[in-house]
Amino acid sequence: MIQFHKLNNTTVAELTDLSYLISGPEEAIDLFADIGQNDCNRIIIRESNLHPDFFDLKTRVAGEILQKFSNYDVKLAIIGDFSKYPGKSLQDFIRECNRGRRIFFTDDLESALRRLE
Repeated sequence: MIQFHKLNNTTVAELTDLSYLISGPEEAIDLFADIGQNDCNRIIIRESNLHPDFFDLKTRVAGEILQKFSNYDVKLAIIGDFSKYPGKSLQDFIRECNRGRRIFFTDDLESALRRLE
């Protein structure tokens, strides 16, 4: 379910269970417990691990979930093809996240690992 990558002095968790679905803050908190046992505060998930409502900003699901990552001081990289979401608001949101230091949207594992290292 979770694979750990050691990068220099940093541990990055990768959710490898493609059937695990994060549909709200509760599932995110469960992940924090799993990775925290390994003294890890960085995780990579896939677009498919997020409920489709996450990508509809009007539902506020993205904000609720990502706020938990911030509150628990967990850095996150999300791997996927985000060009298929045509909404300007979502694309602006993704760009803004990628300018920060906590949440990243990438298209492959190598990019996600680099961003979280």
